[in-house]
Amino acid sequence: AYLWVGRTSGRGAGTVGASGLGDDDGEDGDNTNPLAGGDSVGPSVKFHLSNVHTMDELRLTGNCMKGSRPVLSFDSAFEEHDHLRVIKALFVEVFGTPRGHPKSKPFVDRVMAFYWADNKIWVRNYQILLSAPETAAEASANRRSSPGHDDPRTSSLVEVGPRFVLDPIRIFRGSFGGQTLYVNRNFVPPNEVRAAEKARQGNAFEGRVDQKRRREERKARVEEEMPEDPLADVFE
Repeated sequence: AYLWVGRTSGRGAGTVGASGLGDDDGEDGDNTNPLAGGDSVGPSVKFHLSNVHTMDELRLTGNCMKGSRPVLSFDSAFEEHDHLRVIKALFVEVFGTPRGHPKSKPFVDRVMAFYWADNKIWVRNYQILLSAPETAAEASANRRSSPGHDDPRTSSLVEVGPRFVLDPIRIFRGSFGGQTLYVNRNFVPPNEVRAAEKARQGNAFEGRVDQKRRREERKARVEEEMPEDPLADVFE
């Protein structure tokens, strides 16, 4: 499946430096900021969505509250590459909660994590779980391990789901179209993957047919080269 993420309005948009992103021909773009505020729309990103797993499928134990605001956590690679900085800014607008939004909840109990590995974006959703100490000694140890915090509770992350992988294909300057700012040269379309798999299976079938033919030819050649048995017709 394919997923589009983009901006249809320039109002209230964040900013990120994205100059120098190449177009289809590998040339550098201009120095305008594709996420700058104003009346312009865009940019937008086309992803290939894969490896989608739900909470029920993986039997994940996390359970965040409905309508809670997420803490967005990004890998350090999102600050090292220009195209990832653009994607990060879009994700902040899509998954983040606007400041002072009337329907926003006054609590935060989950973390959305975005990791860059194998030239893909791996997305995970975690619940922030606070555990109260069972003994006074454990509470004292928790305070010593976290100086400056009076809360003796410890926090941990429990995965909620869903989890999925996004493979960026292209970044466009406009809203779901326009000039190409970035193209992923390493992306292989699923149709080509399926075609290669069918070709491999076809080659395997042809190999089995060829082995059977050579086996029959070898058997016939052995029968022709064997000397005649003088006792072959004794019991006829």
